[in-house]
Amino acid sequence: MSAPSRFGRRLFQLYAGLALYGTSSALLVRAGLGLEPWNVLHQGLAERTGLNMGLVLTLVGAAVLLLWIPLRQRPGLGTVSNVLVIGFAMDATMAVLPEAHALALRVPLLLSGVVLNGLATGLYISADFGPGPRDGLMTGLHRRTGRSVRQIRTAVEVTVVATGFALGGSVGVGTVLYALSIGPLAQFFLRVFAAPPAPGRSTVVATGQPERAILRP
Repeated sequence: MSAPSRFGRRLFQLYAGLALYGTSSALLVRAGLGLEPWNVLHQGLAERTGLNMGLVLTLVGAAVLLLWIPLRQRPGLGTVSNVLVIGFAMDATMAVLPEAHALALRVPLLLSGVVLNGLATGLYISADFGPGPRDGLMTGLHRRTGRSVRQIRTAVEVTVVATGFALGGSVGVGTVLYALSIGPLAQFFLRVFAAPPAPGRSTVVATGQPERAILRP
């Protein structure tokens, strides 16, 4: 694959992945059975402020990105695009997707949201344009503190879930299902969407990233 074709494919994967991530988050919200960790916080803040959840997601992403400065993290195109695209896609999806009340509708929404989130994660990360703000925060803290990424991620996500729940965010079976399944799903879709390597580069794309820090909106 020529360099321009490869770049075009990566760019498509980046923005398709971000848009689908926003859509998957909206499906989980409409399912009403529990959200992924950061969106528990976003929903809680939205409940308290009256802002759209997608806008809150964008504002929190921008605030987290400011924390990169003392950590000496460098954002990439994917980092900035993450802040701008996911929240917009989430609000746009929620504007056209009505709330589901029957469990027979909510369960398929939950399952679809989790699988689509894994697919979107694979698309976005394999595009290799830089980590999302929240993942960059975790890896930056890992380098600055010497703590393992697993410890940092656990501490951060427990904190955001607890804070979001206290503010009114939704924690439930969907939160547990997401936590258990997102790693394997992301690993699978990373292999599916891995872009052909450029000449002279390693054939491995995004090695180790899913094990360290899966994309968080």
